Amino acid sequence: MSMQRCGIEAIEAALDAGEDITRVLALRDCDDARLASLLDRCIEAGIDVILGSENDLWRMAETRPALALGLVGREPEADLDTLLARGGLIWMLAGAQYQTNIGYCIRVAEASGASGLIVTGEWTSDDRHRIVRAAMRTHRFMPVIFGCDGLEALESWKGRVVAIEDVGTEEPWDADLTGDVILIVGGENAGISDELLAAADQAIRIPMAGFTPSYNLQAPMAVGAVEALRQRRS
Repeated sequence: MSMQRCGIEAIEAALDAGEDITRVLALRDCDDARLASLLDRCIEAGIDVILGSENDLWRMAETRPALALGLVGREPEADLDTLLARGGLIWMLAGAQYQTNIGYCIRVAEASGASGLIVTGEWTSDDRHRIVRAAMRTHRFMPVIFGCDGLEALESWKGRVVAIEDVGTEEPWDADLTGDVILIVGGENAGISDELLAAADQAIRIPMAGFTPSYNLQAPMAVGAVEALRQRRS
């Protein structure tokens, strides 16, 4: 099910139905009376409202240009414990090193409908700034947890763990990617550590046929994201 309610009417209907709207992105400097009324209602209900440009709204709208977009079913400011307790599809980048790659992966994770993304390793504020820029600020609509230990996170997780790595024996469409599952993608150079692979319930492999047996980091993640989304929509 879509996490976006596109347009004033759709957001109003979602509020009337009691849906879990956690954040609204609205057009900045707009004098539309219906939008103003909707934003007042959201603020009164404790829903976070952020303002964006016409380009933001155009780029993020699922179906058509809209004055407002509502986020359903995610807590963008969730911490690690809250994210793991909420469940669903969670991504983990284990050992990724390049800020631009991580930014692109945040966009992939958000578009896949994931509950959130975990990025292991230590990152400075400058690093995070570069990552957020590459992600086109999609972190505003999905929790991204930096700096945690991957193994410790898995120890607190009650669902399944699937690693995407060359040693996998199955392809994504042969694996169950529904329910509560963490999908792990390794770093650009070393891949997923032996410790994390041992903690996974299953390893899957993205098929390759070229002379250079390697995809860039975002490619296997995108394949897994689309397959997970397909299964979860079925």
